[in-house]
Amino acid sequence: MPENVSILQLLGPVVLALAAALWVIGLVRLLRRARPAATSWHSDPTLPGLPYQRQTAPALEAVELTPAERDAFAGLMRQLDDSR
Repeated sequence: MPENVSILQLLGPVVLALAAALWVIGLVRLLRRARPAATSWHSDPTLPGLPYQRQTAPALEAVELTPAERDAFAGLMRQLDDSR
């Protein structure tokens, strides 16, 4: 033990290391206690805050146009094409 170092200066790093070790142990115990909730969340892929989304697409709809509607649509397309 060096003569010019007081006992408090020697105990300082020891006390800090002990406090850090206790803090790490407490943190590990706290995280382990919360682990079952985390594993159950990972096992359920759905999120409770989002609405259910179906896995298949909706059925496609098709409507037959009359010749007049087809002509009107073609005229609309020509108008839009000319405006560019």
